[in-house]
Amino acid sequence: MTETPALAPLPRVMLEPLVRAALLEDLGRAGDVTSDAIAPAGHMARLQLTARDAGVLAGLDLAVLAFQLIDPSIRVEARLQDGAPLEPGAVIATIEGPARGILTAERTALNFLGHLSGVASATASVVRAIAATGAHARVACTRKTTPGLRAVEKYAVRAGGGSNHRFGLDDAALVKDNHIAIAGGVGAAISRVRAHVGHMVKVEVEVDTLAQLREALEHRVDAVLLDNMTPEQLREAVAMVNGRAVTEASGRVTAETAPAIAMTGVDLISIGWLTHSAPVLDIGLDWRG
Repeated sequence: MTETPALAPLPRVMLEPLVRAALLEDLGRAGDVTSDAIAPAGHMARLQLTARDAGVLAGLDLAVLAFQLIDPSIRVEARLQDGAPLEPGAVIATIEGPARGILTAERTALNFLGHLSGVASATASVVRAIAATGAHARVACTRKTTPGLRAVEKYAVRAGGGSNHRFGLDDAALVKDNHIAIAGGVGAAISRVRAHVGHMVKVEVEVDTLAQLREALEHRVDAVLLDNMTPEQLREAVAMVNGRAVTEASGRVTAETAPAIAMTGVDLISIGWLTHSAPVLDIGLDWRG
């Protein structure tokens, strides 16, 4: 499968434990009793992964791995790659091999493919809405991910044209409202973090008001998360920052509200529902004999 240079595939070593766990959950204690009963041993089949909705493809490597872990003799011929736009009826890949194995892996493959393509499609919808305004703001995900699936969900965001926020608690410091409450103020919280982390760790602080923003800027932060602010407040905040930190808007953003937020001049718009609530993209496995 030819890969888009801008979207590097995740290594198999990262994907295999996820797919293996999903297959084991589905196989239970006795395996696929339905397919074993109906499909004769050695019966060969040819099926196609087909898009039934418009969207953006993501997760094909996990789907392929599901088939091959069940039966290494199953052959997958990919016609599209992750990040590709999909129209209803588009053939994503052809699957050939023993029917039992294909049927056994089908649901696991489609679960990954539908979910991750849904994440990519949701991301792309917001990216397109912002691009139409000419604004430079990038769409970013959050840590509101399905337990165990963070790496692949964030990959799907990239497939949809979005950017990734921090991957975990250890790769950047994000001072939030409860941290501020415990420390006794914005400045105190930032000072504690600066004294604790190494010089390579960036520090972002979440602010709800322009007064908090003013205090944060006095304490050398790398980014500010402007939480639940109106477009008017965001515009004033961007002017106040004046390039001294990365500006990130957050809070109940949709594809409909994102353009107005982007036009305020913020650098990033972070959206939690891209990973925790994106609708599944309908992709089917169709019999071809």
